[in-house]
Amino acid sequence: MQELIPLAERIAAILKQRKESVVIAESSTGGLIAAALLAIPGASEYFLGGLVIYTLKARRTLVDLPDSAFTGMRASTEPYVRLISRRVREQFGASWCIAESGATGPTGNRYGDAPGHSAIAVAGAVERSLTIETGGADRAGNMRKFAAAGLEMLRQCLG
Repeated sequence: MQELIPLAERIAAILKQRKESVVIAESSTGGLIAAALLAIPGASEYFLGGLVIYTLKARRTLVDLPDSAFTGMRASTEPYVRLISRRVREQFGASWCIAESGATGPTGNRYGDAPGHSAIAVAGAVERSLTIETGGADRAGNMRKFAAAGLEMLRQCLG
């Protein structure tokens, strides 16, 4: 996680200066995005909370959306993480949300994605999403790469 700290520091400085907030909804990163942001002193000024939505039961419990809202989409896709990021941002009343869903490895996920696949979205004044394919099956390495990509996307959206 140490390599995520410099990026989290830049994000924290911007959020604090603007008096904006962030919430995280992650899956295959397992809380790494939230942990990086919380490692920065003064995190309570901008960090509202984080969800690890690792299972369908977790999504049903933590995200206030009916299953019908996900008709025609599946986890680990850009439409899915865009929907999650918008909804969780709204639930928390946050300025920003990063949402992530993927397959870290060493095998793929139950949706047919290969290890090293992640979809990431940021919702806020600017919205973006992307899909990452690392091509590797290193679980911890993919988690760090996905977390770094989510933080970098938020940094870019912040301008």
